[in-house]
Amino acid sequence: MNFKNSFYISTMLILLYNCSSSGDDPTNSNPNNSVKITYDSHIKSITTNYCIACHGEPPSSGAPMSLTSYELMKNAVETRGLINRINSTTNPMPPKGGLLSQEQRNLIQKWVDDGLLEK
Repeated sequence: MNFKNSFYISTMLILLYNCSSSGDDPTNSNPNNSVKITYDSHIKSITTNYCIACHGEPPSSGAPMSLTSYELMKNAVETRGLINRINSTTNPMPPKGGLLSQEQRNLIQKWVDDGLLEK
C-alpha cells in the first residue's frame, strides 16, 4: 500500500471515529454521561424559555411560586414536587403550549441526580 492510500484511509478512520463519538453532549440519554449538569449552564435557559411567563417575579396566571433564581428552582424541586409536575401526563407543567421535550425533562432530572449544582 502506498503512502497516499495509507494517509487517505487513516484520515477517513479518524473522521468516522470523531463523527460517531457521543462527545460531551449533556442531552445525551446515556445515564453514565460524565457531564455535570448545572443550573447556570443548562437549566436556567429552560426556565427562562418555558416557565418565567407564569413563574416570574411576581408569579402570574395562578402560578403559586416564582422560578426566577437557582434557589427558587431548587426549592421547587425539593419541596414542591416540580419533577412530578413536569413529567405528569394528566397535569403537566407547563400546562399548555410549549411543553418540555423529553430531552429537557431528562436534563432537569440529570440536574437533580447530579446534586442540583448551581455552577
